[in-house]
Parts: sequence; structure tokens; C-alpha cells
Amino acid sequence: MNTEKQMQQLKEEIAGLLQGNITYRTIRGARRMYLRWNENGARREKYIRASDEAATLQAVQKRKRLEDKYKSLMLEKTKSTGTEEKMYETNVITGQSLEKMCQAVRRYDERECIKPLKAFLDSEIIGKVCILYGLRRTGKTTLVLQAMSALPVAKTAYIKILGTDNMAKLNRDLRALQDDGYRYVFIDEVTLMEDFIDSASLFSDVYAMNGMKIILSGTDSLGFAISEHEELYDRSITIHTTFIPFREYARLLNIHDIDEYIRYGGTFRVGETDFDDPELRDEGVSFRDDESTRRYIDTTIARNIQHSLACYQNGGHFRHLIDLYQADELTNAVNRIIEDMNHRFLLSVLTKDFKSHDLGSGAQIERKRAAFEGKENVLDQIDADAVTERLMMILDIKNQQDMSVEITAAHIAEIKEYLKMLELILECPSEGIGTKIPVENIIFTQPGMRYCQAQALIFSLMKDDIFKTYPITKRKEICELILKEVRGRMLEEIVLLETIKTLPKNKKAFKLLFAVGEFDMVIADTEALTCEIFEIKHTDHVYEGQYKNLVNEEKCKATEFEYGTITRKTVLYRGENREINGIHYVNVVRYLENLR
Repeated sequence: MNTEKQMQQLKEEIAGLLQGNITYRTIRGARRMYLRWNENGARREKYIRASDEAATLQAVQKRKRLEDKYKSLMLEKTKSTGTEEKMYETNVITGQSLEKMCQAVRRYDERECIKPLKAFLDSEIIGKVCILYGLRRTGKTTLVLQAMSALPVAKTAYIKILGTDNMAKLNRDLRALQDDGYRYVFIDEVTLMEDFIDSASLFSDVYAMNGMKIILSGTDSLGFAISEHEELYDRSITIHTTFIPFREYARLLNIHDIDEYIRYGGTFRVGETDFDDPELRDEGVSFRDDESTRRYIDTTIARNIQHSLACYQNGGHFRHLIDLYQADELTNAVNRIIEDMNHRFLLSVLTKDFKSHDLGSGAQIERKRAAFEGKENVLDQIDADAVTERLMMILDIKNQQDMSVEITAAHIAEIKEYLKMLELILECPSEGIGTKIPVENIIFTQPGMRYCQAQALIFSLMKDDIFKTYPITKRKEICELILKEVRGRMLEEIVLLETIKTLPKNKKAFKLLFAVGEFDMVIADTEALTCEIFEIKHTDHVYEGQYKNLVNEEKCKATEFEYGTITRKTVLYRGENREINGIHYVNVVRYLENLR
């Protein structure tokens, strides 16, 4: 049989065998076997029962023997054909293949965070590596290809790591690349290797010290964050892609609609919402519908945490999260915190019976309107328990009696710590007049996650039998009321978050609370002792009630006493710029796009 035919048969046989690698973890003193594999760029794993361990091990060993045989035949074929292509143990791409990869991205605009990456590549720094990380679909791959396209192809290599690779294989390939004069090496999805975190210093201490520019990238953000604090401490330059400000989203996608950003913000993918059409359940669209969002949160956040902690020190860094990990209840905790109106990391948020804040606030607004018009409040008539139950099922949320793990304050503290490391949350404490104790205020940096929870509620509400008895125009009106309320709260968060991230050191931004009422945002200059006060409205209309707090003499006097002279009073909204009674109305899209 000729070599080509043997290789084809082996390839087919390997494809039909059990995929993945065997790993072991000691949990509560018991040694347990797990099968791990890579699927659609994400790590998956399955616990193997003791009775199945022998058969699983035998199946994996058989596949590996065939893979080794396939590689031998590939080497034999390469030698016999006299090709000059070098054989590597990992997926190394160089030369013309690399050129073709880079061609596709040359027409795209660049993200702002490519500047520090290019600066690293052009610098004379030795002994440090560059870590490029962020959640899925935040532009990492495009960023890497754009950076490579500006480098000499003869000195540049790209390595795509697979779940079957390890540091020993990668080390041998890096040595070969170094011997062949390669200076720039981009290693993508490096955290898929189980031994990456514990061996990451190899990149900085050996290859970077010898002048090689190594760029590590991947979606396992927590794995990078842990390695940065441990193995690569003080030997890495980090570039984060998770946070995509509105100005960058608008420029790169040419979408200057704040509602589109609220709906899909956080990733560079957009799509249509059709909850019942299975043909449109494209995993590439992160926040297209309830299922894609749940899957994104599950695979990108919860599994990101789980995978990193499992790989680090053989699972020894799980601490209190081991129980939630084993019970697959981490997604429940994350979704509950996101859905909470103030994103509070409190025990009560995660343990009390779940109630939708969006449904509750929608019912309150509709109740007032119905009373004013002398009509029936529709949201008081629906089966709220059934609507909530469907929503919980969509978002994988459980009540305490249905959970196998009792959540503690330690669980919450660790979830908060890891979400911070993932750059998914930013603490923006609210200040209060008459108190020195700041009020916790957490903002999620990916608005699409939060908004799709509201869309999932609408989907559940439209399934309610009582709700269906009302005319479609009434149903649509109520659904839009709920979504508009959510968009209004989210717009306040987006403005505050993006303002905070762009302010110089002598200024701070915060929400200011009074005994009654609040300023949605205050920007205080701690050196000049001046401040600006803001109201943020999700509307394009102007009416006097919008700025009643801004002209309240008592509130303004108390603010000036605490922070200095008020120099400007502004309403950020979706209409045109204008000035009314000394109040500056500013278009919120222009405001966000001008932040630098």
C-alpha cells in the first residue's frame, strides 16, 4: 500500500476514535480521571467513572499510537518528495502560508490596543513577553494578523496551539525556530496546554532573553492573569481586548447607534434576533438571542474560570469554587449577579428566590401609567411565576432548594476576584452627600450580556397564555416599555464606565446620591476644586423634568460644598446639541465618541 493511501486510512481511523487527553485531579482526597478535548476553540472535559477508566485509557492510547504512526508517514513522505518544508510538532505556520493568512485583514481598521503591541515589537526590550488576552470575539486574532502583516515574513512565525499539545513539544519547536533565525513568534491559544500556567516562565527566561519577540494570545484570560501574577511576574507586558468602548465599536463597525451597542456591545459580532429559528443559532453571534448569550456566558466566563483553575497547580487553586465547579453551578451565580439591578456581590442576591428585576420595574412603571389612564395593568394579570420559571431555565438560574452547593460569602468573593481579573467588571463606587462611606456600584463591561437577559425575559413573557390574550399592539407596547427601562439604566452605566476610563488622574467620576434623588454622574477636578454635574436620559426629547435635580438649589449647594464650584450642568441624551435655561443638552453618541 502506498504512503498516501496509508495516511488517508489512518486519518479516517483516528477521526473515529475517542478524542482528547486523560488527566487526573485529586478532589477531597480521591484521585479522579477526566477526559479533556478541544471543541470549536473551547476546552471541554468530562468526568470518567471508575468503572470506565480502563477502557477510556486504552482508547486514548490507541489513538495516540495511530497519530504517531501518521506523523512518521508524513515525515517519510516529506523526505521522499524532497520538499523543503520543515516538520514541527505543533501547528507552526510560516512563509507563504503566513502571508495568505495576513492578507485577509489588511483591509480592516485597527483596534486602539494595537499601538502597544507594535511598540513592543519595535522595542529593544529583552526578557519579557507580550500577553494579548481577552474574551472570545473581541478582535484578538485580527489584531495578531495585523501585527504580523507589518513584520518581515522570513523572520515571523505563527503557532496555533491545540488541546493535544504540551510545553515539551512547543519548546522543541521554539528551539528549531530560533536556530532558523525567526525573531517574531506569535503563539495563539497557548492556554489550551494544561501545563502552560506552571511552565510559562520558559518563554521569558529562555527565548525572550535571547532576543526572540514572543507574543502569547488566547481566550483563556484568567489563565493569562494567573500566569502574569505567578510564573511571568514582572516579565510580561499585557494588552487586554475584552473592553471595547463605544467610540471604537462605532469606528470599526461603522455603527453609530447607542442602542445597537447596548444590544451587542462587548463583541464585534452582530446578528438578528429570532428565538425560535434553529437555523439562525449561530454561535458566532455572541448576544443574538437567549441561548447564544447563555452559551457565551457559560463557555467564555464560567468555563474560562473552571479551565484555568483546573490546570493551575493540578487544580489546587480552586479554593472554595471547587464545589460550584463540580456541580456545574458557576454559570448560575454569574447570571444572577449580572441580572441584579445593581450587580451586587451579596449573599442575598445569590441565595434568595429569584425574581426578575426587569419584570418588577416594568410592572411598576406600567402600574403607574395604567392608574393615570384609568386602565388595567396587564403585567399584574400575567402568570409571573411561570414567566420567571421560563426565564430561569433560559439563563440556567436555580433557586437555593434546587442547588447542590450552599453558596457562601467565600464563593462570592472569589467569583468577584476572578471577574475582575477577566476585566468583566469595574468597581465604580457611588458617593453620597452627608456620608463618607461609598456605596458599592459594579458595572459589567460587556453590555450585550446584560441586555440579552432582558430580551430573554421578553421571550418568556410572550409565551404567557394570559399575555397572549391581549392585542399584539398592547403586547409590543409593554415589551418595549420593559426594554426601554433596561436601556436607560444601561446607558447610565456605559457613560460612567467610559468616562472613568478616560479621565486624567486629577479627575474622578461617580454617581452622587442624596437623601432623595441623585446626579447620574459627577466629574470632579480634585486639583482645581471644580465639578460638572450630569443627568443621563435614554430619550431624544427635551422636557423640564429631565433636569430638575440639576437646578435644585439645595443639591447644588451641597455638591459645591463637597467638591467645589459647579462649572457646567449637562443632560446627555439621544437628541441634538442645544442649550436650555443654562442646561447643556449634549448628544450622548457624540459625547462617547469624543472621549479619549
